[in-house]
Amino acid sequence: MHELILGGARSGKSAHGEALAVQSECEVIYIATAQVHDDSEMCARIEAHQTRRPDDWGLIEAPLTLGDAIERHAHADRLLLIDCLTLWLTNILLDGDERFAQERARLLEALDHAPGRVVMVSNEVGQGVVPMNALSRRFVDEAGRLHQVLASRCQRVWWVVAGLPQCLKGDVT
Repeated sequence: MHELILGGARSGKSAHGEALAVQSECEVIYIATAQVHDDSEMCARIEAHQTRRPDDWGLIEAPLTLGDAIERHAHADRLLLIDCLTLWLTNILLDGDERFAQERARLLEALDHAPGRVVMVSNEVGQGVVPMNALSRRFVDEAGRLHQVLASRCQRVWWVVAGLPQCLKGDVT
């Protein structure tokens, strides 16, 4: 089963993904997409995520090659928890148009063939004002397109608001 969890900043989407992983009773591999370029608040965010995770979860860092990570680590008895797609999207957009096209296609291909359970967390960014600069507008557009494609391919899609997960697609049992 493949699942997509969408929500705004600090909506509880990561915590929901983590809860699904714990409830699954599968081996869990956490695929992190964040990159830290300085000692900013991103370090604190990453540390908070690390503190919440059980010690027996595996960790793979895949800030650019997410499709390859899925292909290598997906298994019938395993849950891959990917957090988060919008950080990954930022990383590949900043790496150039050719890399973006390759890695996006690679992600979709890997998901189409991934056994086991894949839970993907992503920020819904398309509900605010239209950004003023071109790169920000492209990011919002590409995130929206990616979410639509993934939602069509996933068996379950969640929307999380104020820590309350709402199932938009699929069976909740």
